[in-house]
Amino acid sequence: MSHNEPVKPPDDLRSSSIDSAAAADAHRAWGTLSSPGHYGRLEDIGCWMAAVQGRCPARRLQRPVALIIAADHGIATTAMTSASPTDSTADTMRDMARGESVAHDTALTVDVSIRLIDAGVDADPGYLDDLDPRIAEHRIRRGSGSIDVEDALSLEEASRAVDLGRAIVDDEVDSGTDLIIAAHVGVGATTPASAIIGLLTAGDPVTVTGRGSGIDDAAWMRKVAAVRDAMYRSKDAKADIVALLSRTGGADIAVLTGILLQAAVRKTPVILDDVVVASAALLAHRLDFRSRQWWIAGTASTEPAQARAFERLDYQPVLDLQVDQGQGVGAMMCLPIVRSAIAIGARATVTP
Repeated sequence: MSHNEPVKPPDDLRSSSIDSAAAADAHRAWGTLSSPGHYGRLEDIGCWMAAVQGRCPARRLQRPVALIIAADHGIATTAMTSASPTDSTADTMRDMARGESVAHDTALTVDVSIRLIDAGVDADPGYLDDLDPRIAEHRIRRGSGSIDVEDALSLEEASRAVDLGRAIVDDEVDSGTDLIIAAHVGVGATTPASAIIGLLTAGDPVTVTGRGSGIDDAAWMRKVAAVRDAMYRSKDAKADIVALLSRTGGADIAVLTGILLQAAVRKTPVILDDVVVASAALLAHRLDFRSRQWWIAGTASTEPAQARAFERLDYQPVLDLQVDQGQGVGAMMCLPIVRSAIAIGARATVTP
């Protein structure tokens, strides 16, 4: 396939529009509670949930799931663009697999389950066997290439990673999942995410590059150079999303892209987490323009590329917590708000 022609999914893998009639019914119902607009974003979220479920009032959530996709990125080692140790992702995954992490503390608080997927952690594939070997059973590869000088993935790996994301969503929806939180964990991921967002929004490397894990000025300058070089290497692949994922993405971003695409196909709402997920959202939207209707932005972070991506997608984050941690923490904090909006919407429909 030529890298100069846009890649489009088959018709049976393309999303449909959300239910505008259900949204209109919900807006009318909310209007019985107070003057129009008095509930602000709560009304917007409640009506969106009615639209994605295709019914008014929207059903209460029964099985929300946070899908946390893990991978490491070679650029963090070769260009020293991260303040986190390169082996820390495996340690974090072990903590999460044991239920000993900030992500699990948050999940317990807001009543959401977590599913971990190792798509490309730079660790021995058996590092989780004593905890849960299923987490790494579909790993795409160990780590990724250093995107300033080489491809992150092969074309076959990138395609397989997108398919893995689709399969994960099918498995979840078939099991009763009714809302997905899309999240990630891994060292070096904000560098490819910034490069992808820069490419797809015509951004300058300096303006799209943030400080990720809390890097100092010297590391930030190295990161800007890495983003610049990655953008240059990938400038002719912008029209071919699989090629762009191969050049500049990574297994986590590719899996997340598949998750977002298939969630829209399966009519399942998604709350987007950090800048890494935002880069996948831009890629998925490029493949299927209607898919963005099925997602909302969770919380703003300090990463400039995330703000740029959400602006391009015409999203206003539900929260502004400035959370850069990843692991779905910021997006999970939106769940009580979504649940409250559904509950108020249900009351609105029975108000005389």
